[in-house]
Amino acid sequence: MGESSGSVSIDVERISFGGKEHHIQTNYGPVSVAVYGDQDKPALITYPDVALNYMSCFQGLLFCPEAASLLLHNFCIYHISPPGHELGAAPIPADYPVSSADDLANQIADVLDYFGLGSVMCMGVTAGAYILTLFASKYRHRVHGLILVSPLCKAPSWTEWLYNKVLSNLLYYYGMSGLIKEFLLQRYFSKEVRGNAQVPESEIVQACKSLLEERYSTNVWQFLQSMNGRWDLTESLKKLQCRTLIFVGEYSPFHAEAIHMTSKLDPRHSALVEVQACGSLVTEEQPHAMVIPLEYFLMGYGLYRPCQWNSSPRSPLSPHCISPELLSPESMGIKLKPIKTRISLQV
Repeated sequence: MGESSGSVSIDVERISFGGKEHHIQTNYGPVSVAVYGDQDKPALITYPDVALNYMSCFQGLLFCPEAASLLLHNFCIYHISPPGHELGAAPIPADYPVSSADDLANQIADVLDYFGLGSVMCMGVTAGAYILTLFASKYRHRVHGLILVSPLCKAPSWTEWLYNKVLSNLLYYYGMSGLIKEFLLQRYFSKEVRGNAQVPESEIVQACKSLLEERYSTNVWQFLQSMNGRWDLTESLKKLQCRTLIFVGEYSPFHAEAIHMTSKLDPRHSALVEVQACGSLVTEEQPHAMVIPLEYFLMGYGLYRPCQWNSSPRSPLSPHCISPELLSPESMGIKLKPIKTRISLQV
């Protein structure tokens, strides 16, 4: 399916949290991209879930020392935010046209064109995983691999569609209320970290709730509307040419959809990691469970994490240096299916 046409321009650049944030006018509307790392390195594109941005969706993973060294050593990271979800975003006017899921996927192609990127690695969470999978199906030659967390791949069921409609109406008429935040936290996290009358909510939930307070309801409404109009990618999955690694939390509302997606992918080039006692947002709730599967997935591309003898006695990409207990999926709290990746990453 087609490449984008027309011009892509940049509106604003600013330094934000150690990275440079670019506000780019694409052929499908404006989009914000925060760039971290050396742009001469291979590119890793990220896309968050509804009502989140890279700070609230990928901060836990990138603050995990082993994951951070693995990813930042090998990649320049381009964090794409859904429209109106970037840090300091202004409210989107209520009458502004809603972007379709296809528009959002096409925006990514324009972002790659702007930065002069060819083929990239992609990491997305739930709604963001859907957008990146759609992008991979439309622009197959531009995606080396997919790392998907609690992904969506089907059109909304009637139950989800109705649920999202109720959520959209609450957002539209009442704004980012406490009830909306609770619905979103249930989408992201397991009961264990959300807490109850006897157990206080965890720090990650408190931090997420604080970040949700900064989000304008009209902006969340826009992305929710985009996702409620998504179409089924099941047939496209059979034609994907890239390696795919899927993480899903045991208690994720989208667990069944992740299993369905895995069943439709080529088993020679895909793997599923089920993270026990975890919700959808594995990147925040249990980022440590992602480290070793990511290491072995990326090792198939010839990528590695540098040995840091001053902080760790082992090199995570050398089986002889890995503590035997860490090789046990049960000890990591995950169910791991063997990952087979044997292609070269070209930049």
